[in-house]
Amino acid sequence: MSEKTTSFLVRPGKRVRLDRWPTDDGRATPKAKDRGDQELQKLKVRLDRLQELLYADHTHAVLIVLQGMDTAGKDGTIRRVFEGVNPQGVRVESFKVPSDEERAHDFLWRVHARTPAKGQLTVFNRSHYEDVLITRVHDLIPRATWERRYDEINEFERTLTDEGTIILKFYLHLSRGEQRRRLQERLDDPAKHWKFREGDVTERKFWKAYMAAYEDAITATSTSWAPWCIVPADRKWYRDLVVCRRIVETLEGLKMRFPSLPPEFHHARI
Repeated sequence: MSEKTTSFLVRPGKRVRLDRWPTDDGRATPKAKDRGDQELQKLKVRLDRLQELLYADHTHAVLIVLQGMDTAGKDGTIRRVFEGVNPQGVRVESFKVPSDEERAHDFLWRVHARTPAKGQLTVFNRSHYEDVLITRVHDLIPRATWERRYDEINEFERTLTDEGTIILKFYLHLSRGEQRRRLQERLDDPAKHWKFREGDVTERKFWKAYMAAYEDAITATSTSWAPWCIVPADRKWYRDLVVCRRIVETLEGLKMRFPSLPPEFHHARI
């Protein structure tokens, strides 16, 4: 199951229609799950080593953006993909409702401060894209504002990549039916009651509006320097596999190296 992840990428300039992208990939069969789980374990070992190399090489930073509807699995993806990585090597940032101080600045101000430095890997669990999604769906800002923000996001991400940051953006593509099943599971299973929020049901009513907002945002911001990856998310194991594959492929492509010892220490003895 080690096929490349390029088929999940959105080509720059391509108009996205999410109903034409699968939420349950045909390759994610029950028989393939065991092989997929085995591959994921191997990829996680490789990811741990690559993260150490990223830190030692100290040339690049890696920013991973996770977006998706409620229950799409942002938390689960982080937990399962990075469970074997040194906790000191990965930082997770979440973006809630802006504070008064944050609202007093431009919408990217609070985001820029949380981007990774060279040698670091940072995961955004939700991100600056909330400012062209929830703000649009709930009519919190004028249309002219959220339309302008697409260009501002592209320039922001271009600045990061010009300075050595690798940006990997994942939209976890969940079907409405699977979301309903997962929400019902949170109601039915006492061990999952803590996950349930009344707001999840409220936001579900805006499904079509969110799909339109995601389609426009992905279309406008899938660039050559930071393309979107649309990940089928109805099957959790396959979602995690695709995300981990993409990260490992990208890190391996950086051709990183461990720094060499200074010449004066080549034959040193302690």
